Amino acid sequence: MFTSPIASYKQIDAESDIRGADPIRLITLLFDGAEAALATAQSQLAANDLRGKSESLTKAMTIIVEGLSASLSIEQGGELAERLKALYSYMVSRLIHANIHKDAAAIAEVQQLLGEISGAWRELRVNLAGEQNSAKHTP
Repeated sequence: MFTSPIASYKQIDAESDIRGADPIRLITLLFDGAEAALATAQSQLAANDLRGKSESLTKAMTIIVEGLSASLSIEQGGELAERLKALYSYMVSRLIHANIHKDAAAIAEVQQLLGEISGAWRELRVNLAGEQNSAKHTP
């Protein structure tokens, strides 16, 4: 009936982060959510919490399909966007396999792939922020 003040604060903090975020930050937030869901799924699988594992994998797949893949524009991104879309599709197929076969290695494979892509997005964000700061200080 009542939510805890801490939970309410976290929800408000997350919503504020999303509302004020630039597109690259939004993408990194999607990666954060997918990576957290996969880490949770690994823990749940290890604890034999099959329902929890299934829910966490479903959450990760939803983020990958409805967030990361859906945000791609083939028209603007060309071949890179096509390859990312194919990679996201592959990740989802591996997570379906992991869910059905209780395969921790398949989850780890997707974690590795997501980690590499999210690392590139984070590096891009840092580089763009550095360029913007340089442009502000250049006379």
